[in-house]
Amino acid sequence: MSHQSFRHIIRQGFGGLMHICTHELKQVFKDQGVLIFFLLVPLAYPLVYAFIYTNEVVRDVPAAVVDMNNTSQSRKFLRLVDASADVKIQSHCADMEEAKTLLKEKNVYGIIYIPEDFSHDLATGEQATVSIYCDMSGMLYYKALLLSCTNASLTVNKQIQIERAGNTTDRQDEITTAPIEYEDISLFNPQDGFASFLIPAVLILIIQQTLLLGIGMSAGTARENNRFRDLIPLSRHYRGTLRVVMGKSCAYLLIYLMVSAYVLCLVPRFFSLIQIAQPWTLMAFIFPYLLACIFFSMTCSVFIHHRESCLMIYVFTSIPLLFISGISWPGAAIPEFWKIFSCLFPSTFGINGFVRINSMGATLHEVLPEYRALWLQTGIYFITTFLVYRYQVTLSYRHANERLHLYRLRRQAVHKLKNDR
Repeated sequence: MSHQSFRHIIRQGFGGLMHICTHELKQVFKDQGVLIFFLLVPLAYPLVYAFIYTNEVVRDVPAAVVDMNNTSQSRKFLRLVDASADVKIQSHCADMEEAKTLLKEKNVYGIIYIPEDFSHDLATGEQATVSIYCDMSGMLYYKALLLSCTNASLTVNKQIQIERAGNTTDRQDEITTAPIEYEDISLFNPQDGFASFLIPAVLILIIQQTLLLGIGMSAGTARENNRFRDLIPLSRHYRGTLRVVMGKSCAYLLIYLMVSAYVLCLVPRFFSLIQIAQPWTLMAFIFPYLLACIFFSMTCSVFIHHRESCLMIYVFTSIPLLFISGISWPGAAIPEFWKIFSCLFPSTFGINGFVRINSMGATLHEVLPEYRALWLQTGIYFITTFLVYRYQVTLSYRHANERLHLYRLRRQAVHKLKNDR
């Protein structure tokens, strides 16, 4: 092969690739449904989720009190609970039945019950009890009420220890109440915020799911507009399978490089979420994640024959994928089957790697297993995409040949009919 012929082939292949990329971009911006999933949903969804959890923690959880003791010591305990930031004592009830009614009507989310012998037990040196009843439909309500009551009981315990120790100095009181000094530090999420814990995982999942939706809807549209319901149109630009795969993937990559910059960098900054990632580390990690998601979505898109079908995929998979990623539920508690099954999806490795990079400041070397897994998925899904698209290209030309054969038979029949006449 001469040098000029080789250059001509390269130029023709690159021109076809650019034509497919440009055509795919035009189709994206002409199709309102695809445009919504590629641009509007990634722009709006992160804001909606972040607004919902913008307070980070639950404050002033309304609680009811049943104080059967009604002494200075019980009132002191309740004042300590009410003074906390997490609980607000809203109602003082005469008995448990009244408090249960408030709990059932959702006027309060917890009940603090102080028994009649509370102060008597403290005075006689016996162990006193305070009971709490929580609405377990919301775990954060339980956490707020439990922590507030625990901290109040610890404060009362310290004061009782000091009174009974008979110390003469404040330093002796400190040693009596805290023989071992401790300091509680929350790493990587100092405010114990729900948004800082959950939103990074949701942002990564949104990228994968919107790609699934957009590419699936685009494939469904291509089939509906094709006479033979083929995914690949019959055109000289679409003859090479490699140029088809590379052209389409380049179009999606160009769009999602900008979308990812907004979702992963600007949204956390808007809501002051934890963001301590090194920029180059984040870019190096997200690039294979985008490629893996694109080729994964292109592989899945060949099974989409109607525009609406991809919506079922989104609804069915979003929540389970978040659960099996090991973020919303501890990975060690996930059954082995679901751990293996989760490895099929780029979001599993993307979520775990991104959370460690973004929220914990991990380097690329420290997320090397997830990084390698994403590149492995990129290679595997590129091969599967190439194979299924090659089949689609072959199918398109088979249908074209069948149509040409039918056309020739029809011409021959017409010609024969004329000769017979």
